[in-house]
Amino acid sequence: MEKISIRFFDDKEVRAVWDETNAKWYFNIVDICSALTDSKDPNAYWRWLKRKLLQEKNQTVSEAHAFKFLAPDGKRRLMDAVDGEGVIHLAKQFPNNKASKFLDWFVYGDNTIDGKSKQKAYTLFESNLINEIEVGTVKGLQQIHSYLFGGLYDFAGQIRTHNISKGGFMFASANFLPGTLRLIERMPENTLDEILDKYVEMNVAHPFPEGNGRSTRIWLDLMLRRALKKCVDWSKIDKKSYLAAMQKSVNDPSDIKALILPALTDKINDRETFMKGIDYSYYYEEADDIEEGGE
Repeated sequence: MEKISIRFFDDKEVRAVWDETNAKWYFNIVDICSALTDSKDPNAYWRWLKRKLLQEKNQTVSEAHAFKFLAPDGKRRLMDAVDGEGVIHLAKQFPNNKASKFLDWFVYGDNTIDGKSKQKAYTLFESNLINEIEVGTVKGLQQIHSYLFGGLYDFAGQIRTHNISKGGFMFASANFLPGTLRLIERMPENTLDEILDKYVEMNVAHPFPEGNGRSTRIWLDLMLRRALKKCVDWSKIDKKSYLAAMQKSVNDPSDIKALILPALTDKINDRETFMKGIDYSYYYEEADDIEEGGE
């Protein structure tokens, strides 16, 4: 079973595959070229740069390995990849301001709260702890949040006691939040429509000061998994479309339902599907600003 990961730099994918033999990640070089240039054909750019580096006897090329990555036609094709150290050496071949920003992102990204939380999310699946979470309950959502953010936020797993808003929209009032959550918990979850209605209502409730989206998407998948033997392949849902649909869902959930339906898959126990889902889930939340407020 292949272990993959996707990072996002300026909305561009940088894919990686885990090499069991060397026990480290290898990152797709074409993706790096795409992230660091304005080239319309990053494959051609890498072929040109590869020839140039070979002529210069640059060690980066000699240390590259070929791994299979999913191509646009749906087939897996061999592509060059380098380890973390190789990424740093390769990025230095791009003398522009973007390269400096890229290196800061690549070197320090895993040390952020999101980076550390994402690693915990991977472990949630790999350790099978995900199978011990209560499905469709407030307690289950708290279990997810506590696991993802334990040791990172002092409020991990705790229902908020203050009001929060985003973009001028006030989430459920803290004064009435316990009662609101009890009502949501009682909502049925037998059909896709019922499950998505419940998911939308939990999003409006926003029970935690931070980390709601990342937690509730796992909560949603667990309900789908139990009731329909399905989960969402989040990599098939565009970030802007998702955020717009969720914003609209406060009054009309039709757009989010239309987005999720074609993204459903029966690969509920597939590690790659889950890992990609986590990568996209965290990508959705980049630059997400929650404001504290009062009524």
